Amino acid sequence: MADPKISIRNLYKIFGSAQEVALAHVKAGMGKTELLAKHKHVLGLRDINVDMAPGEITVIMGLSGSGKSTLIRHLNRLIDPTAGEVMVNGENIMSYSAERLRDLRRKNMSMVFQKFALLPHRTVLENAATPLIVAGRPRSEWEPEATRWLDRVGLAGQGAQYPHQLSGGMQQRVGIARALTSNSEIMLMDEAFSALDPLIRTDMQDLLLELQHELHKTIVFITHDLDEALKLADHLVMLKDGEVVQQGEPQHILLHPSDPYIINFISDINRARVLRARTMMTGGRRIEGPTCQVDANATLEELITVAQGDTNVSFTVTRNGATVGTLTMAEVVKALVPVR
Repeated sequence: MADPKISIRNLYKIFGSAQEVALAHVKAGMGKTELLAKHKHVLGLRDINVDMAPGEITVIMGLSGSGKSTLIRHLNRLIDPTAGEVMVNGENIMSYSAERLRDLRRKNMSMVFQKFALLPHRTVLENAATPLIVAGRPRSEWEPEATRWLDRVGLAGQGAQYPHQLSGGMQQRVGIARALTSNSEIMLMDEAFSALDPLIRTDMQDLLLELQHELHKTIVFITHDLDEALKLADHLVMLKDGEVVQQGEPQHILLHPSDPYIINFISDINRARVLRARTMMTGGRRIEGPTCQVDANATLEELITVAQGDTNVSFTVTRNGATVGTLTMAEVVKALVPVR
C-alpha cells in the first residue's frame, strides 16, 4: 500500500480559553456535553486518526456539529489543533513557518467552498485563473490555462461572463476550474455541492468522478448526505460529536455497521443502488444453471435488471474481462435486507 498523502494522528481540538486544562479532562474520559456544562469549553475533535491515500477520494461525513468542517480546516491549518499532528507528504505541517504554510495553501492544496466564493467584480475567466494571478503569472500564461479548465468543466465560451450571470451549478463549476487551475495535488471540498438543486448536484458528482478518473487527485470531501458519500468515497470516515465512529471502504461500512449511529444513518438507503457485485460475490465457486456476465462494479440494481427479475439466474462477475467471482440471485435479494 502506498504511503498516505495525508495522515492525521491523535488530533484534538477544543474551543475555549483554557484548552490545555480542558484537554486533560477530555483525555481522562470527559465527553462533549459534560465538558461544556462543567468547563464552558467545546470539544470539536477527539483523538482523530485517519490516513488518506494518494489519488483517492476520502469522504468525511456526519450530521451538523459532528466536527467535519472543523477537521478539514486542520488540513491546511486554517485551524490549529489543541494537540496532535497533520502529516502531508510525510511532513508535519504543524512545524511549518508562515512562509511554508502559504506555499502549502497556494501550491499543494486547493479548496472548493459550499458558497462558491467567487469574486463578483472579476470575470469567470479571471476567477478561474485566480491562483495563477495571485502567483504573479502573466496573462499570456494564465489565460490559456484557465480557459482549458473552464472548457473541461463544461463552461466553454463563458469566460467573459460575470458570476452573477451564471446559475449556481455553473458557479460551482467555476470553483472547480479554479481549484484545477492551481494544479495542486490535494483538493479540499467542504460541502461543495450541498447548496445545489438535486439534479444539478448529481451532475456535479458525476463531473467530479469523471475528473478524478482522469486526474487522480487526492480529494477530501465533506458532506452530510449519505447517498453522496457512498457515491463518491473510496474511503469513508463517519464522525459523531467530534469522534470517528467508523471508517473504511463504504461497501464494508454498509454491510457491517459498527454502531447504532451508523445503523440509523444507513437504514433508509437504497441498498440496490449502492451495493456492488464485487462486494457480494464469492470467488472460486462453480454455479449450475443459467448465468449472466456482469462487471464487478455493477450495482445490485443493475444485476436485477440484467436478470429481468428471474430468481433462477446467477451471475459471473468479471473485472477487465477476467472472471473474479460468482453471485446468485438469492444472495442479491438477501443483501437488500437492511441491517437492524
